[in-house]
Amino acid sequence: MAMDHVVIDIETKNTFADVGRDNFRGLEVSLVGLYSYNQDKYIAFEEDELAAVGDMLKNAGMIIGFAITRFDLPVLAKHYDFDLFSVPHIDILDEIELASGRRIGLDLLAKENIGLGKTGHGLEAAQLYSEGKMDELKSYCLNDVKITKELYDLARKQGHLMVPQRNNAESVRVPLDWSEKLLYQRLF
Repeated sequence: MAMDHVVIDIETKNTFADVGRDNFRGLEVSLVGLYSYNQDKYIAFEEDELAAVGDMLKNAGMIIGFAITRFDLPVLAKHYDFDLFSVPHIDILDEIELASGRRIGLDLLAKENIGLGKTGHGLEAAQLYSEGKMDELKSYCLNDVKITKELYDLARKQGHLMVPQRNNAESVRVPLDWSEKLLYQRLF
């Protein structure tokens, strides 16, 4: 079986407002949502299941996400004895910024390309956790994983995503070709 490709999104119990800007070590994971291509399923892991998440990520052929190099991976890093950044990864936001010089939110990108939006925002996730609403938190997180997966699949299929512009009604076609990264991953 080929090495698994995994789409990831994490939620935290607290926010940078609680722990200080860029204090990734101060953020505590409440939930990790994953999609496994090999298993063809969405999985939610609670905080006591982070070891299982680590096993999946360590053995993944590719980690896919949105803003994972700026948030998800740095927050998760303290939980593992291996370098998460050494696992091949594709960060859709980084790729769009690299190709277009601009950043965009997941919600706008998803609405433009797949006609679906987010069901909330990250700051609500900490509140859902504190209120003990784990089913709602899982639903929110796995929806973001689904959106990210669909954007990734679409970009792989058509070689681009349409990126809305702030002061212009016209979206810009941003070429995204991950074949070289995927080929590199297969070689090693």
